[in-house]
Amino acid sequence: MATHASALKAHRQSLKNRESNRQFRSRLRGALKSIRAAIDGDDLTAAKSALRQTISLIDKMATKGVIHRNAAGRYKSRLTTRIAAKSKAA
Repeated sequence: MATHASALKAHRQSLKNRESNRQFRSRLRGALKSIRAAIDGDDLTAAKSALRQTISLIDKMATKGVIHRNAAGRYKSRLTTRIAAKSKAA
C-alpha cells in the first residue's frame, strides 16, 4: 500500500473512477442488449427510439474516456446499420 499522501489520494480517486466506469459499462451493456433484442424482435419503433438514447450514452462514454472513440463509432455504426437493414426489409 502507498504511504505518501499524494499516492493515497490517487488510490482513492482510482477506486472512485473504477466504480464509475463499471456503472457506465453496465449501463452500456444493458442498453445494447435491449436495442439488439428490439431489432431481433422486429420492434423497429422501439429500436429507433432507443437508438437515440443509446447513441447519447455511447458519446458520453467516449468523451469521458470510458471507451475508446473508435469503439464508440463502431458501436453506433453497427446499430444504425442493423436498424436500417431491418427497416428496409420490412
